[in-house]
Amino acid sequence: MIGFVIWSLLGVFIIGLGIKDMFSKNPVGFWVNTETIKVKDVKGYNRASGLLFIIYGIIFVILGIPLLDDQNTPYVLLSVIGVMVETIVIMAAYSLVIVKKYEEK
Repeated sequence: MIGFVIWSLLGVFIIGLGIKDMFSKNPVGFWVNTETIKVKDVKGYNRASGLLFIIYGIIFVILGIPLLDDQNTPYVLLSVIGVMVETIVIMAAYSLVIVKKYEEK
């Protein structure tokens, strides 16, 4: 149970970052330690990036549901593998959809 609470707090933190990003005035960064891309529509870009983080956080919390069961349940692997797949999907969605749509050429 405590594992799920900690897992959920991390998911809520990610959702909070998404909400903050949606209302930011400057283009938000997706990758750590890199410069933010030059965008043509800051408001649309921030909204898309923030929404991506909110969806990621919600799915992250849902993937933590197996932690409500016993501590040594094999279903925890679903959480771990699910987060790995989810992270790859969010990176691909950002690179292939959001950057392509909002990057200033």
